[in-house]
Amino acid sequence: MILLLVYGLSILLFILIFLWILIPALYGLPPVPTKPERIRKALRLANLQPRETLYDLGAGDGRVLFIAAREFRAKAVGIEVGPIQYALIWLHLTANGLGDQIQIKWGNFYKADLRDADVVFVYATTTETMKLAPHLEEQMKPGTRLVSISADFPEWEPSALDERELIFVYHMPPKRGSMMSYMLKKGL
Repeated sequence: MILLLVYGLSILLFILIFLWILIPALYGLPPVPTKPERIRKALRLANLQPRETLYDLGAGDGRVLFIAAREFRAKAVGIEVGPIQYALIWLHLTANGLGDQIQIKWGNFYKADLRDADVVFVYATTTETMKLAPHLEEQMKPGTRLVSISADFPEWEPSALDERELIFVYHMPPKRGSMMSYMLKKGL
């Protein structure tokens, strides 16, 4: 009986690990959280304002959503493909009574409707940003800010940059250029 219980728990653990790591990785990125202070810097650099709508593409554990809602008083919408991450964010926001400020959607952010976003938050690799760029250009309205952590959009010139933290901000429609054109203009 104990052996059967151990076997069952082992299978359950394997399934949870599969759902937590492998499903998001199949879509391009495994879940890798960023530090809360770096998130705050990114949202300040993007000038997130109260009552604006922020979308977090690949919401992970929801920390961007909770910081945006609690500290910036923004409406936050997370798109997450991982079913375990989705469920944990939903439980957290429900338990904390934040359902009116935070919404979590289970899905692929490459197909997400972003037309009502004021700010879009992305933590991805350059390979992923290149794949995502056409979707963002199509979906994001003029004036929307895009904040990217760790990776730039190689064909776009950022409107703001935190070099130390590798935070890039772009305004829509994106200005054609690159990090090099930005650095030359700023005399860096």
